[in-house]
Amino acid sequence: MEELGWLAISGRIVQQTLPVWVAMAIVFVLSIRFRRRLGLYGKLFDSNVGMVGFGIVLFWVLTAIFADLIITHDPLAQMRGMRNAVPGSRLANPADQYPYYLLGGDSLARDVFSRAIMGAREVLKIAPFAAMISFMIGISLGLPAGYFGGRLDTGLTFVANLVLAFPVILLFFLLVAPEIQATVIPTAMAGVLFLVPVLFVMVLLNARFFTQPMKRNLYVGAALLVGLWAYSGLAFNADPLGVWGMRANLLNVFVAVVFVNAPTVFRIVRGITMDIRTRDYVAAAQTRGEGPWYIMMWEILPNARGPLIVDFCLRIGYTTILLGTLGFFGLGVSPESPDWGSTINDGRRLLTVYPHPALVPALSLMSLVLGLNLLADGLREESLRD
Repeated sequence: MEELGWLAISGRIVQQTLPVWVAMAIVFVLSIRFRRRLGLYGKLFDSNVGMVGFGIVLFWVLTAIFADLIITHDPLAQMRGMRNAVPGSRLANPADQYPYYLLGGDSLARDVFSRAIMGAREVLKIAPFAAMISFMIGISLGLPAGYFGGRLDTGLTFVANLVLAFPVILLFFLLVAPEIQATVIPTAMAGVLFLVPVLFVMVLLNARFFTQPMKRNLYVGAALLVGLWAYSGLAFNADPLGVWGMRANLLNVFVAVVFVNAPTVFRIVRGITMDIRTRDYVAAAQTRGEGPWYIMMWEILPNARGPLIVDFCLRIGYTTILLGTLGFFGLGVSPESPDWGSTINDGRRLLTVYPHPALVPALSLMSLVLGLNLLADGLREESLRD
């Protein structure tokens, strides 16, 4: 069978990912055009390291968005004669299908390129949102602990230290074990953990518009309605409209990620709050009669955004590695899932003979985490200049 050379393979990959390159160009042009109005994000363009990281992360985010347009084959489809096919192999009977496996085939004759592309979607639909919920929980508990101190601080810190004292990987494996999934523990944990973001948004809006009852009631009511709608679907799979929902195994992974990350975020927010609460602008807010939740949400939190944004980027990277580790050990995801960890595990058995099925997802995972780390470094540089 005719095979493509590496130059032809590279050209076809660039062609397949054309929607990503076009979207990246649009984002960069608009961002550079309005950079002075974009705050910390606009200042990121002054950091070469940060821009490299941003470019890598943006590439994978857009790849996940346009995955259906980029893939050349169904990532679960098995093609006759393509088992462990080398990169650039041509299908024996392409018919109306894409005629090549651009990055070869795996041990089950599935297209490595398409699985790597869809793997980006699998990773990015969990890691950022799990990190975001972890941050909302950590902020919701860390702000009052650092601001009020006393017994509340002692109790919350003890619980956080208790979770952090347990080996992270072992705790992760316990939370996503099939035996745990069969119990009510994941659903009960989701019921508690997923409720905090709803309360966080309500408190945020209530504190901001407390002196404007009509706006407050409107915004808080809308947030409560949408929040409880999403909460019922994500935590209990009970959304009557079917918009919000999460498979049992995915819920298990999501809960585990949030539970493991939230205590670390709590400690970071607590420490920052204990420092900022002594600043003059906090004393000025107290003097003019502002409530404690307004001060925490609208005086302390905005001034802590620099370190928190940096840690958020790093935490997405850590979560990506954890998800890859889980997939590698076959925990928490469907066996046929194209997520990078599972794909690396599938390909490692023949690594010395056919390295491409494991190498492609491994490099994809590495590049995403590298991009997030570089982006965090760039954000750190710019936040320190404020």
